[in-house]
Amino acid sequence: MSDVQLSQARAVVFDVGNVLFHWDLATLFDKVIADPARRAHFLGHVLTFEFHSRHVEGEELDVLVGELLARHPDYADEIAAYAGRFNETIGGPVAGVHELVEELAARAVPLFALTNFGTTFWHGFHPTAPVFSHFRDIVVSGDEKLAKPDPAIYRLAEQRFGHAAQDLLFIDDRADNVAAARACGWHGHLFTDTGALAAELKAHGLIA
Repeated sequence: MSDVQLSQARAVVFDVGNVLFHWDLATLFDKVIADPARRAHFLGHVLTFEFHSRHVEGEELDVLVGELLARHPDYADEIAAYAGRFNETIGGPVAGVHELVEELAARAVPLFALTNFGTTFWHGFHPTAPVFSHFRDIVVSGDEKLAKPDPAIYRLAEQRFGHAAQDLLFIDDRADNVAAARACGWHGHLFTDTGALAAELKAHGLIA
């Protein structure tokens, strides 16, 4: 159960990557780069998570790709795959979570998402995922030029979602993001598996 015990949550806010859908840059580059040593170098020293995070935080993808190509022209094909095939970094739904979304939606629980996702990549992925039809609003870091765990993005989400902090249950796979939500007065659940999430939702009276 979350640390906030004064009230039960009335609305649920999901992270996207590794909560609703599996996500890993390596999912794409295991296919693109056959040589394990070259692949490890690319992901460890060229397209690092820190570099990818710059698009997540609002920098334009075209500018970032141009910068990366200028610095690493010998990886032009791999960089082009990153820019054009990002949906292949996203695996299938996390087992059982979409079923929980369906159950929450059937019970008319307000559903939202708060995701660290680059704008260009989000607009390419969002239309492919019918589960998002159940969400009343989605705050995307790249659109807002704010990213978790910055408290400002949680305050923005409260305003957008129209719910007080104590009414929101936030589900994320990163402890720092959950801790930031709790510091803002939200309920927070660190996602590890679907069973534990179902128990959390039941504890709040959100599912049977």
